This record gives sequence, structure tokens and C-alpha cells, in this order.
Amino acid sequence: MKDLTKGKESSLILKFAMPMLLGNVFQQLYNVVDSVVVGNFIGKEALAAVGSSFPIIFAFLSLIIGIATGSTIVIAQYFGAKDIEKVKRTINTLFIFLIIASITVSIISIYFSEDLFRLLKLPDEIIPQAKIYFNIFMGGILFSFGFNGISAILRGLGDSKTPLYFLIISTLVNIVLDLLFVLVFKWGIAGVAIATVISQCGAFVSAVIYLNRTHKIIRFSIKNLTFDRDIFFKSIRIGLPTGIQQTFVAVGMMALISIVNRFGTNVIAAYSVATRIDSLASMPAMNFSAALSTFVGQNIGAKKIDRVRSGFLATLKMSSILSVIVSAVVLIFGDFIVRLFTTDPEVIRIGKEYLVIVGAFYIVFSSMFVIAGVMRGAGDTLIPMFISLIALWVIRIPVAWVLSREIGEAGIWWAIPIGWSVGIILSYIYYKTGNWKKKSVI
Repeated sequence: MKDLTKGKESSLILKFAMPMLLGNVFQQLYNVVDSVVVGNFIGKEALAAVGSSFPIIFAFLSLIIGIATGSTIVIAQYFGAKDIEKVKRTINTLFIFLIIASITVSIISIYFSEDLFRLLKLPDEIIPQAKIYFNIFMGGILFSFGFNGISAILRGLGDSKTPLYFLIISTLVNIVLDLLFVLVFKWGIAGVAIATVISQCGAFVSAVIYLNRTHKIIRFSIKNLTFDRDIFFKSIRIGLPTGIQQTFVAVGMMALISIVNRFGTNVIAAYSVATRIDSLASMPAMNFSAALSTFVGQNIGAKKIDRVRSGFLATLKMSSILSVIVSAVVLIFGDFIVRLFTTDPEVIRIGKEYLVIVGAFYIVFSSMFVIAGVMRGAGDTLIPMFISLIALWVIRIPVAWVLSREIGEAGIWWAIPIGWSVGIILSYIYYKTGNWKKKSVI
């Protein structure tokens, strides 16, 4: 556990963000390794199937993980106020919610999987493999929810290191199992999905065992769980707008993939590869934002509002520097990176085209996320939700639809930074109003 209400702001946020960043990089490696193995040893149709599954998976995860994020802020504010009993009750409430939600989501998603792929206009030759991967992945979603819940709780308590250790081991296990199931057992795309589920299960179970034996606050026991309605609704008030925002982002990704799908297997496969790289490249911004949210939450709980602005400026500077470095790497080595996933020359060309267009604007994405991190930490998630929806549904998707008809698939890529640019302008305007300071739970 780490108290973020004392000490130099930039140092605290950096030390807190880096383990989260490394942890999320390893978590994203699940998807990256899956795509590398699929693209090189199964084929571009299977690669397209994995890529087409991701937006739907993200859509189902987003609402639940958003509510878990709300619990993180509640935990951070209670911890900052030194109310440990309320911290424990928030943890118990979150665990109960995640168990019920994971079972519900798993059943619904598997039942409607083929309908969803057809709704996205996925080519018929890709649907069978996409369905296999998706159904196996969603069948084990309890473990993903569980581990993400534990990570969210620990972040609220100022601990970003412990989840990292379990993620590193889990990712290494995933790599070994991917190669074993695909190259040795010849299980194809099913083997890739099974490897991921087993790895996530291992991370969750080992984290529960470790925390039950060593942690002062967290005790995971089905028999002793208690549900606190008041705390749950506080978490909902903060987390639901974030969950809805992320859900609409996920549905927006599905809308984009439906536009992408009109261009055929090569563009679908290239988009799958490019978005895997994109997800890694965006990690610094997202994790600095998450670290800042916890920092803001604890300091508002401790009534140290003066530290919030200093933390914001320090985070913006650090995140921007990293984003420029990431952009340079993607722009210079984009061709080589795409080649790690596939040897198909047309897929490589289209994937590089995406990275050149989108990669040049990572600093815009980074700044937008850092500003949102301040507001989330303060408990103000409603306005950021509306800003996100405007940037996505009013700007990005209509622009992608129009430009794709004028200049081909590149129009879809250009719509992404255009949406980010509108998002950062609106976010900064709202930040300057200062209204977010009045939304604290405590």
C-alpha cells in the first residue's frame, strides 16, 4: 500500500505508474502473442478472426471494468481519509458484483456470438474461426474479471507492483502454451484461445492465494463476502459513466470494424495487426492517467486539493515525453513491427499505412487521457463520458464513413486522430472550468 498524499508529486506518480505500465504491457502481450502465433502459423484468415473478435470482447468487458474503476476511486478516497473499514466493505462489494457480472456476460456473449459477427458484416469464411476463438475466450471471462478486479483494488490502495509480478508469469505461460497448443498439438485458433484462458486463470488464482496469505486488508473468501448497497451505488455513480463511455467506445470500435470489413480480408488482417501495436503504444498514456486518478482520489480524500494541479502538470509532461518517443519508434520501425505478425506483403503495406497516420498523433491521445484522469480521480466521470461520445460518434465514425468512400481504407485511419483532436479540445475546456473539484465521494 502506498500513501500518495505526501512527497514530491512527479516522483510518486512516476513510481506508481511504471509498474502499472509494465503490467499492462504484459497484459496486452496476451493479444499480441496470440496474433503473432496466429498470423505466422495459422494464416491471415485466422488473424482477421482474432482481430474481429476483439472489439466485441472489449464491448462486453467495458461496462463491468468501468464500474470496477469506480470502485478504485472509492477505495482511493476512503484510503486517503484513513477509513479502512469502508475500504474493506468496498472490496467485498466489488468481488460480489464481478462474480455475478462475469457469469451473466459469459452466457449472453456466447449465445449471441454468431449473430454479432454477422451484424458486423464479417466475411463468411472468417466467422467459424472467429466464433471458436470468441466463445472459448468468453467462457473463461470470470478469470479476466477477477484479476482485473484485484488489480483495481490494489491500485486504489496505492499498490501497482503486485499485479505486475503475476502478469509477467502469466504472459510467459501464455507464450509457452500458445506455441505448444498450435505447433505441437495442432489445435489451431482454439489452442490460442485455450492458452489465454489458462494463463488468465493462473494469474487470478495465484493472486488470490498470495493476497489471502500476505495482505493486511484484502481477504478473498466466498463465505465471508458482504454486499454494501450504499458503497455499491457510490461506485456505480462514479464507475457507470466510465463503463458506459468505454462500452460506447467498444461499440464504436465495432462500427469501425464494420466499415473496415467492407474492404476484405487483407484490410481486416492489417487492421488487426495495427490495432495490436496501437494498444501497446497507447499504454503509457492510459497508465499515467490511471496513476493520476489514484493520486487525485487520495489527495482529494485527504483534502489536499493544491497537490492535484501539480500532479496533473507533472503527469502531462511525463506522458507527453513518452508519447513522442513511442511515436518515433512506430514511425521509424512500423514496417519491421508489422512483419513480425505476417509475411503477406499487402497486409504489411496496409498495416504500415495505419501506423504512419495514427502513430504521429499519440501525443494528442496522451494529453486527452491525462486530463480525463484528473476528472475521474475527483469522481467526475459524467462529462468525460459525453466528451468521449462526441469525439467518437459525432466525429470519428461519420468521418471514417465519409473518408473511406473518398480515399479508401486510409480515410478510416485519418478519422482516428481527428476524433482525438476534438476530444482534447473539449476536455481541456471542461478542466479549466474547475467544476470537477465539486464531485468528491467523501
